[in-house]
Amino acid sequence: MTETQAATPTLCRLQLGSELRQIRIRLGLTSTQVVRKLLWSPSKLTRLETGDNATVEPSDIMALCQVYDVDKPTAEQLKEYAAVTKTKREWWQSTEYRPIVGPGTKAALGLESSAAALHAYNSEYVPGLFQTAEYVRVLHRHAHRASTDEDIDRMVELRLRRQKIFRRDPPLKFAVVINEAVLLRQVGGPAVMKAQLARIAEVASEPNVRVQVVPFKAGVHRSMNGAFTTFRFPDDLALKPIVHLEHLADHWVLRRNADVELYEDAFNELQALSPGPQESLSMIENAMREL
Repeated sequence: MTETQAATPTLCRLQLGSELRQIRIRLGLTSTQVVRKLLWSPSKLTRLETGDNATVEPSDIMALCQVYDVDKPTAEQLKEYAAVTKTKREWWQSTEYRPIVGPGTKAALGLESSAAALHAYNSEYVPGLFQTAEYVRVLHRHAHRASTDEDIDRMVELRLRRQKIFRRDPPLKFAVVINEAVLLRQVGGPAVMKAQLARIAEVASEPNVRVQVVPFKAGVHRSMNGAFTTFRFPDDLALKPIVHLEHLADHWVLRRNADVELYEDAFNELQALSPGPQESLSMIENAMREL
């Protein structure tokens, strides 16, 4: 199995799109010129270059390779990326999870599974990668009130399975800043919350995880409008970071350099405002004692 064949479909789509865009720009071609030659809609090329397609047709890549007159090794590599998106499925695409995984969640899970590092700010609830089963259950019962018990069970299982990302090789690097309100907001009552805080303290001890708590006394900061996650990809890939935003009804992905830089600056500011990992751990332990 080649390195490409072992990669996730999401990573292959992103890398494929990045390389196609670089080739087009290097040739001095506009998107309009390319789609006119291929009789494509403008959105088709845009989705290819941003990696937004669920799958990529190898025939489309062959057509682009002809327009761009790429060399044979490059064409083979690009077609291999496309083949992975057609032949390989992510674990959450199974029939078991299909009823609860919408398009926005699929995009987020794909980015998470492909990223080398995550930078996240959580303002209202514990980061999903830290959540216990009971905490997840309470959150979803309130957020998705029409869900059946079976769907809630699936959501819990999905969330816990995501956490295996910390045990992959190489493990995910995760830096997170949590609002102090997250520690004090009782989700599910004292027992559930105490177990949840203990889980955060446990995960925070891992060498690839950095947890900080931004205290109320830090005052005003740029991230008060809500949570966000920045996905960073392996250094050997020409992929820029991507920002993910999640709200009650939908998910959003931001790719523009100016947007990504805005959120990265905001995260750096949060880290500077927050106590270091050890003092933040003391805040978590104090919250546990108060319960």
